Amino acid sequence: MISECPDPLFFAALLTLGNSGVMVFKLERERPASAVYQNTLFYITKDKCVKSYDFQKNVESPTLLSLKKLGSPWVPPRTLSYNPAERSVLVTSSADGGIYELINLPRDGSGAIEPTESKRGQGNSAVFVARNRFAVLNTSTQTIDIKDLSNNTTRSFKPPIGTTDIYFGGTGSLLILTPTVVYLYDIQQKKTTAELAVNGVKYVVWSNDGLYAALLSKHNVTIVTKNLEQVSSLHETIRIKSATWDDAGVLLYSTLNHVKYTLLNGDTGIVRTLDQTVYLVRVKGRNVYCLDRAAKPRILQIDPTEYRFKLALVKRNYEEMLHIIQNSSLVGQSIIAYLQKKGYPEIALQFVQDPATRFELAIECGNLEVALEVAKELDRPKLWTRLSAEALAHGNHSIVEMCYQKLKHFDKLSFLYLTTGDNSKLARMARIAEHRGDVTSRFQNSIYLGDVQDRIQMFKEIDLCKCSKLT
Repeated sequence: MISECPDPLFFAALLTLGNSGVMVFKLERERPASAVYQNTLFYITKDKCVKSYDFQKNVESPTLLSLKKLGSPWVPPRTLSYNPAERSVLVTSSADGGIYELINLPRDGSGAIEPTESKRGQGNSAVFVARNRFAVLNTSTQTIDIKDLSNNTTRSFKPPIGTTDIYFGGTGSLLILTPTVVYLYDIQQKKTTAELAVNGVKYVVWSNDGLYAALLSKHNVTIVTKNLEQVSSLHETIRIKSATWDDAGVLLYSTLNHVKYTLLNGDTGIVRTLDQTVYLVRVKGRNVYCLDRAAKPRILQIDPTEYRFKLALVKRNYEEMLHIIQNSSLVGQSIIAYLQKKGYPEIALQFVQDPATRFELAIECGNLEVALEVAKELDRPKLWTRLSAEALAHGNHSIVEMCYQKLKHFDKLSFLYLTTGDNSKLARMARIAEHRGDVTSRFQNSIYLGDVQDRIQMFKEIDLCKCSKLT
């Protein structure tokens, strides 16, 4: 039995043979076709209309164009490429074996009007590569055509065997995707300038400065330089849906149920949980702009503090780190563990309130003042012992002295005064030993002081006159 699903992207088939169950088949592409230029998002709605969205004003425009005559009415456009110089869009559809259409956008939206002038052709993928040039891939013939704005072919070449898609690769360049390799092709030089072995790349997202690109496959994100040099890579068990870059160079990407981030060094984390699938298009401050499955603009609120702090840490931007520490609630074992792992216990110390943890971190980073403060607060022999060893390693004799006093390690105190040449305190230790009746300690101090008469007197007191004569 075949039943209709409320979501037009899917239908369900109920299997009546054997154990009954439901199989769900995707009928069309979920991801809305869109392109971002500066502060404007251009996208295609579910009813095949081109609209724009102003990020600064948070305003959606009226319909700019209707694309209902492009391909089948039931097949949505696949991709959208925007040319700001000509204010034109290049739209592709998988209908009729793959078609593209080049259309000029009106300045203002005036309703669902049909384009007055457009140029069409056969092609599975099309993208602008310069102000007056665009590239078209025909997978059936395995040919890439470079065309001008009059839709005339100026150049053609054969891409690597098995090419599945093309993306903008920088002005005058193309990123050519195959199932196992991504190629960087220079159109002017007519040659491949770089290549990288990456499996199953489906989307390419460039950073705002054009220095990095994120290669998205089903379960992997690979970050590369503009020359296709790999920077980092990550794997997700859940399908990756989309990605976008913030102005600081941090990549935010979405899975079925999370928005996550990754730094260039590979550090990752969760930004927020999703209640529905979204496709990220822009990050600005605490706002993540996206399109939902219905091609409706949405704004998600996020807290970027964690990844901004990690980025500041990587860049050694201590002013930014201090600002975040003072003005945020960035606490918890995860960030503390991260800082320890990365070798920054002194920074982790700023986030910790628990005295025992603060002591451990202070010892780890050699912050004796904080360690002493905590040791005084908790006053535990174990802490005084650890602090004395650490202070001794740092040559901080005053803290070592205090620790030995707290622990009542009189012999160690005496030896400390001997090594530091403090005879007055050494003499005081001798008097303390005499008062305590500790013969061994008294004898030791007399040797340190070179006091022969005190040793003789001590032996007399313990009735060892014969031994004193021998001495």
